[in-house]
Amino acid sequence: MRILAARLDNDGDVLLTGPAVRALAAAGTVDVLASPSGAGAARLLPGVADVLVFDPPWSGFSPAPVDADAVQDLVARVRGGGYDEAVVFTSFHQSPLPLALLLRLAGVRRISATSEDYPGSLLDVRHRREGTQRADVGEAEAALDLAAAAGFGLPAGDDGRLRVLTTAAPPDGLPDSYVVVHPGASVPARAPLPGQAAGIVEALVHAGRDVVVTGGPGERELTAAVAGGRAVDLGGRTDLPGLAAVLAAAEAVVVGNTGPAHLAAAVGTPVVSLFAPVVPAARWAPHGVPHVLLGDQSAPCRGTRARECPVPGHPCLAGVSAREVVAAVDALAPPVPGAVVEEAVRGNAPAGRTS
Repeated sequence: MRILAARLDNDGDVLLTGPAVRALAAAGTVDVLASPSGAGAARLLPGVADVLVFDPPWSGFSPAPVDADAVQDLVARVRGGGYDEAVVFTSFHQSPLPLALLLRLAGVRRISATSEDYPGSLLDVRHRREGTQRADVGEAEAALDLAAAAGFGLPAGDDGRLRVLTTAAPPDGLPDSYVVVHPGASVPARAPLPGQAAGIVEALVHAGRDVVVTGGPGERELTAAVAGGRAVDLGGRTDLPGLAAVLAAAEAVVVGNTGPAHLAAAVGTPVVSLFAPVVPAARWAPHGVPHVLLGDQSAPCRGTRARECPVPGHPCLAGVSAREVVAAVDALAPPVPGAVVEEAVRGNAPAGRTS
């Protein structure tokens, strides 16, 4: 059986679909259809034979213009793949129907997706979450639920956690043990303030931790300011497999609700999640690893899906102190006995939850 798993979102979304992709792969050969912003993560997923890339004009913050040639090319590529099945994975607020129409035109024999909208003849399996607001269902579980509705289940012994294929090695010169601070995010509202992130690095260093600061090619200025000469600055120095290797070797990762949080979960590293509640934490918190959730989940930005913080001062995260973050890291990765800890950064238990 040839199966196409589609997830036209960013890297983090694709990583959360990984367990469902493994469920499909237990029944046949799986290719993934991904957007340019998610193709890198798709190539790291176990069970994936090939990755098709398409930039959809109906999805993303800056969607591509409608391009008839690109659409016809996708239809031709999918038709050439001879797929027996396609499963279209989406977030709760997205429609799978534009892609389902193209897959139908490409001759895919059976198509499954979650859709609140009436699909007409576009879907063979119309899966529905139990109510459109199911904020208590994580995205990885929702994807597995769709796979099950389509007739696919995880193989025996698969625990349903996130996983990636890690073949890269961390860069030379890193400390023997370290905490990663990742200050950026593709959605600015989900990232800590730069000064706040710098204060977290300083507090961790004063607490006796070695710190590595990570970021993408466009975040070099941010990571340099956050590292401040106190931490190793890897801004712009790792691709996605390299970042996975850096996170896999870390004691813990301090990060907002963004792709590297899910990449950390996929390599099994505990996460201190600085979580802005513009989307529900129950859906998007790190999946399957110990984590501490910090941030005011009842802040006025709650549920807005805002890209830019709609409240002056970014109060949902600005209220998280460096002391709380140090305590959260200590809870997830207890410090080595005898480490030098300055009294100024000693704190009580973090004002969050550990899972």
